[in-house]
Amino acid sequence: MPAIRANGIEMSYRLDGREDAPVLMLSNSLGTDYGMWDPQIGSFADRFRVVRYDSRGHGRSAVPPGPYRIADLGADALALLDTLGVERVRFCGLSKGGMVGMWLAANAPHRIERLVLCNTSAQIGSPEFWNRRIEAVRSSGMKAVVDGVLDRWFTPAFRAEAPQAVEAVRRMLIETPVEGYAASCAALRDMDLRQAVGSIQAPTLVIAGVHDVATPPEHARWIAAQVPGATLKELDAAHLSNIEAAGPFTAAVLDFLARDGKGAMR
Repeated sequence: MPAIRANGIEMSYRLDGREDAPVLMLSNSLGTDYGMWDPQIGSFADRFRVVRYDSRGHGRSAVPPGPYRIADLGADALALLDTLGVERVRFCGLSKGGMVGMWLAANAPHRIERLVLCNTSAQIGSPEFWNRRIEAVRSSGMKAVVDGVLDRWFTPAFRAEAPQAVEAVRRMLIETPVEGYAASCAALRDMDLRQAVGSIQAPTLVIAGVHDVATPPEHARWIAAQVPGATLKELDAAHLSNIEAAGPFTAAVLDFLARDGKGAMR
């Protein structure tokens, strides 16, 4: 897959869809690579020029020294768009990707045409929680947290019904560089976007999983209540709702994003 230098680091990315279509940027969760969006890519690429990428410290992107900040992750996304020659996008982010989306919409509002925030929070976890996570992976590797993460990310029923989908996510987690994961945990530990959310002006869809214990539905309801005119959609899923409820997720995002606005690549 191609890589590009943006914001001083090598970033792995992929483009799908027609070059003249409106641009949709996808940003994935902590511990996954851009393959997380495979269930959506066929449908999304039929309508959009889709940009998906591996966050710093993840997948095939570089692992610069940490700790990272949410502003670093937002600046990476902007730099990637600048390098690709994209001015405005529709943006869809899940979990950490949704946090990047909130930061972008608050700090670079002219770049965001429409915003989808999925299974995410404006502030998440205690410093103690994240410090334990960082210590666990640095001392014992990603295997120390994988099972617990998967238990939170998927319902028991889905894990039983779709073991191949769960195994694909397990591989992403295991293959995430330890230092990249730990540095990204620090970004989530130190992030607080609660004051910024109310400034978001882009039309916004907020998606929640009703069984999500990582970013509970009440977090999504709070975000939707703060963003003027936001729409809330709750799905029968846990944290990775784009995988567990792929059909309803894809339909909800396409219905929202396909409304008027410009975002084609230059």
